Amino acid sequence: AILLAVTLFMIAPMWITTKMLDVEKEAVAFNMISGIFRITFFVIYLFLISLMKDVRRLFQYHGAEHRVVYNFESGRNISISDAQSFPTQHPRCGTSFMFIVLLSAIIVFALIDTLILAVFETINLPMRLLFHLPLIPLVAGVSYELIKLSVRHGDKVFVRLLQTPGLWLQLITTRPPDDAMVEVAITALESAFGDQLNDLKGKEFIAEEI
Repeated sequence: AILLAVTLFMIAPMWITTKMLDVEKEAVAFNMISGIFRITFFVIYLFLISLMKDVRRLFQYHGAEHRVVYNFESGRNISISDAQSFPTQHPRCGTSFMFIVLLSAIIVFALIDTLILAVFETINLPMRLLFHLPLIPLVAGVSYELIKLSVRHGDKVFVRLLQTPGLWLQLITTRPPDDAMVEVAITALESAFGDQLNDLKGKEFIAEEI
C-alpha cells in the first residue's frame, strides 16, 4: 500500500511533469503542474475503488459515521431517525483532510525546491524524492492546522471555498447508509465516549470543543 501510494501520488506526477514539460527548474510551475496531476490521480483512484462492491458498502458506513456525528453535534436526541436527517458530507472528514494535504504539498514542495535550487543550482527527480518524501509529515501537520483553522472560521468565504472541494470528494467517499449502519455508528459513538456521553448530550458544539 505504501509503495502504491508513493508511486501513484509522488513518483508518477513528478515523472510525468518532468518528461512532458520543460519546467523542471521552475519550482512553483513544476509543483503546481505535478500537484494537479496528483489531485487528478487521487480523484480517479477514489472513483475507481468506489465501483467495488465492498468499498461501496464501506462508504455507506462512512456516511453513517458522518450523519451520527452531525446528530451528536446538533444537540438533538441521538437516534437512527434523527441521524438519517443529516447529510453524509462533513467538513472535518478525512477525505477533506487528504485534499488539503494535496494542496499543502504544492506550497511546501515549491518552497523546498526553491531552496534546493538556491543551494545546489540544479534539481532532478531523484533529488525531489530525496527531499519531498521525508517532508510528508510536515505537509500533514500543516494540513491539520488548516483544518483546525477552518473550524474556527467556517463563516469566512475563503474557508468555505477551501472546504468545498473536500465536500465534493465526499460525494464519492460517502454513500447514504441504511438504518442498521446508522445503528452501528451510534453504538460506536456511545462506546467512544462512554460515561462522558451523558454529560454531552443535548449540547450543540463542534467536535474540537470537547
